[in-house]
Amino acid sequence: MQRKLAMLVGVAALVAACGGGATTAPGAGGTPAAGGDLSGTKVTVGGAFVDVEATNFEAAIKPFEDATGVDVVYNGDKSFEQQLNVQVQAGNPPDVALLPQPGGMKNYASQGKLFPLPDDIVASIDANYGPGWKEVGTAADGKVYGVFHRVNLKAQVFYPKVAFEAKGYTAPTTWDELKTLEAKMVADGTPPWCIGIESGAATGWPVTDWVEEIMLRTVGADGYDTWVSGATPFTDASVKNAFQIMMDIFGNKDYVYGGPQYIVQTNFGEAPKAAFDDPLKCWLTNQGNFITAFFPDPTQADLDNQVGVFTLPAIDSAIGTPAEVGGDQAVAFADRPEIWAFLKYLTTPEAGVSWQKAGGALFPYKSQDLANYSSALDKAFAQSLVDASFVRFDGSDAMPAAVGSGTFWTESVKLINGQQDIDKTLTNIAASWPK
Repeated sequence: MQRKLAMLVGVAALVAACGGGATTAPGAGGTPAAGGDLSGTKVTVGGAFVDVEATNFEAAIKPFEDATGVDVVYNGDKSFEQQLNVQVQAGNPPDVALLPQPGGMKNYASQGKLFPLPDDIVASIDANYGPGWKEVGTAADGKVYGVFHRVNLKAQVFYPKVAFEAKGYTAPTTWDELKTLEAKMVADGTPPWCIGIESGAATGWPVTDWVEEIMLRTVGADGYDTWVSGATPFTDASVKNAFQIMMDIFGNKDYVYGGPQYIVQTNFGEAPKAAFDDPLKCWLTNQGNFITAFFPDPTQADLDNQVGVFTLPAIDSAIGTPAEVGGDQAVAFADRPEIWAFLKYLTTPEAGVSWQKAGGALFPYKSQDLANYSSALDKAFAQSLVDASFVRFDGSDAMPAAVGSGTFWTESVKLINGQQDIDKTLTNIAASWPK
């Protein structure tokens, strides 16, 4: 009860900071005037959360409603992005939208449809989030529009915990240690990696994550941004280096169960299961935190005891271990004090507590209480987020579709199949970038 009261007091303090009326136009910035009673007001929110996720989101925002009297009305639909575009063009979008891609935020901001965050909300992001989150929520005009709440995390390496520990293996913290572990696993008679990139029409997308994660670890935040923007072409030496590091694994039949042909033919969700066979066929799976949903049923029923995880290690110690993330950022299509109070609430650790306890969600707040997470795996994911040297969003999602969900996938498949070398692959991808 004391914790709940403290949370409500904290939420009420947000109202004092953001409770007044703002009269800025979209794109103008500024800070709403303080003061004002928010009880009886309403904020409409649209997003893609449905079913259990919608229930958990509504539970997460209930403390805000209880403390302020604001009625937050959430409408979720899997086709939300398409619906939102129609609503925006018709002039009746929700007050707040939860956008899954930074490109959507930047697009609506460039059209003058969004209101930038007031100064105090930006200050709350600076106080409660690690490096990179504000940048991902910033549009081309240099103003901050996006607030992150529930997020996802990539570059997590999963392994069968019991067998791993029985072998005396330890999780690597550097790339050199990873290479030593790989060599040890091969010497012991089992390939290190379980990899599959088949995904129907989207076959090849897991390759983009590998390349992005390596680029983050070899060129840093600025280098990654210039590559994602197209200013650094795929034919650049830095990109070739990242592909080569990946192919040192993918192209080595001793390092990947089944070899290159198996990689291309095996579904990304099926590949990790080989690590939990008896006897196991491979050890390591590099994927996002969602992948545990594809593990064998007995493993899923006992994840904390059966599954271990470590973050894909740093390659350059000067860059450290960044995090490749996904997630929905809340943006404002309207300018009212209750909207700003709601968005400020989403920037605070209190906004994640109930969903942390329910499970199935991660939050980026620096000072979040990891004890609230319901599983050891979720705690490990959250710790990786908190410890990240910086964060960046999925790069291929921000690239032009012809590349990010086109040639980046298809040409990489040809590379792994042995149909072409790295130079030809990168030349073909670069040639597809829209002029």
